[in-house]
Amino acid sequence: MKAVQTDKAPKAIGPYAQANVTWNTLYSSGQIALDPKTMKLVEWWVEKQTVQVCENLWEVLKAWWFEYSDVIKVTR
Repeated sequence: MKAVQTDKAPKAIGPYAQANVTWNTLYSSGQIALDPKTMKLVEWWVEKQTVQVCENLWEVLKAWWFEYSDVIKVTR
């Protein structure tokens, strides 16, 4: 298993990784709406937070050459 790290998504807070990859499968959890440049939570509007989380996940996916079409499961 390899840890995923990209500067284009918020750094993991604590002893965590942004995601882990094993056997061509990326696992990520606990994403929150942090702006990667400021490491501050975006506005409290759910729409803006949702957009920020999706943008952050997109950057994590791209770090290992994955695309949205590779995603098979998302839960909230």
